[in-house]
Amino acid sequence: MIENQAKFIKYIEEHKSDLVKTLAEAVAIPSVSGDASYRPQVRKMGEWLEKQFQEAGAKTSTHELGKQTLDGKEIDLPPVVYAQIGDDSSKKTVLVYGHYDVQPALKSDGWNTEPFKLEEDQKTGCLYGRGSTDDKGPILGWLYVLLAHKSLGIPLPVNLKFCFEGMEESGSVGLEDFVAKEAKGLFSGVDAVCISDNYWLGTVKPCVTHGLRGIAYFKLEIKGPARDLHSGVFGGMVHEPMTDLIKIMSSFVSPEGKILIPGINEQVAELTDKERKVYDEMDFSISDVDNATGSSTTVSDHKPDVLMARMRYPSLSLHGVEGAFAEPGSKTVIPARVVGKFSIRLVPDMQPQKVVDAVKKHVEEQFKQLNSKNTMNISADPPGKPWLADPNHWNYEAAFKATQDIYGVKPDLTREGGSIPITLTFADKLDKNVLLLPMGRSDDGAHSTNEKLDTSNYIKGTELLGSYLYEVSAITN
Repeated sequence: MIENQAKFIKYIEEHKSDLVKTLAEAVAIPSVSGDASYRPQVRKMGEWLEKQFQEAGAKTSTHELGKQTLDGKEIDLPPVVYAQIGDDSSKKTVLVYGHYDVQPALKSDGWNTEPFKLEEDQKTGCLYGRGSTDDKGPILGWLYVLLAHKSLGIPLPVNLKFCFEGMEESGSVGLEDFVAKEAKGLFSGVDAVCISDNYWLGTVKPCVTHGLRGIAYFKLEIKGPARDLHSGVFGGMVHEPMTDLIKIMSSFVSPEGKILIPGINEQVAELTDKERKVYDEMDFSISDVDNATGSSTTVSDHKPDVLMARMRYPSLSLHGVEGAFAEPGSKTVIPARVVGKFSIRLVPDMQPQKVVDAVKKHVEEQFKQLNSKNTMNISADPPGKPWLADPNHWNYEAAFKATQDIYGVKPDLTREGGSIPITLTFADKLDKNVLLLPMGRSDDGAHSTNEKLDTSNYIKGTELLGSYLYEVSAITN
């Protein structure tokens, strides 16, 4: 470990309280991108973030992405916050991506604490709050890489460019076109891309990730009566939208997680013996899943099968029903309109449009069999392709070495079950190697209640990000 790297690590260790305080400020801004009423808060978060990076010595700019229609209103999309520091032609240039928007969160959802107030549990060493691990903690890790070097008066080992968006949790609307437009502009001269927006496979051993599943998100609408009806007056007399919806959605997936829609599983790449061995050798146990979910509900007790279900096979999940009665108590209403929401996680060699076509065909056939007088509409959000990178690249070599620097172990090489569609956009439009270098653990509960980031992961994860830059600078192409 070189002298400047050691100084950087010591600085982070000595400023733990500052990192926690800054994360508390970020979590306090409820930057929920999927709700029109919260859009001013998303913009506020972007402005706050830009100011932080300016104070850390970066040159910044914001870039508007246009408008969208959300909740029946036309509103501005959150801007891209761009930051840059360093222009030394003798150094490599790394592009860092992150997002400053978050998922919705209410105390009534089952949170033990206020979701937009960071709570530090001294006993467990956990920092609870929406966005703590996804993705405000990692973004602030990068911020403190800059702040540490500025405070210490030592140069960064590489040039850095940052691209932060405010719509990742809502499909990254507008960002793909922006990246394509700026491939030879703001993002020119980039040598590699690093993203810290995923998690360890378990809770003990760090990992480096070279693959992500894509996603296709669907909304199935069933409409019937002109208004909600009383079941005591109209029950049995009319075709009920909820009944149609449940019948159709029950044909999508088995309780064991097998996708039942024809034309989906047939697209998946064949499993090779070499790939199978990778899952056998990963440092992982079923108890890691049990601890993360607070249950013993895995679809298999065989480690490789569980890992492949997360990483290399598609999955279909039912997410919710809009328009249905969901409050406590008993209400005998027949909903006039319901919308079922579900998604399919995509893997190589699946083609998003072929998946969308197969789902629509299946839904139309199922609805026709009902002989219902209701009306049906199935729509899909813009899908994201799966991504798989070559780990035999200096970008990954640097990440492996940095992980050993900080954690003292060689990380597992994993593929992630989640989706970050913009990852593939960066890889395609910039034609550069993309790396996922996670900060958080598998049990952080991103998108769920009581989302957290372990303080140790926050601190060591920040040290890892900085050390990765030193290892990048030490590698000769």
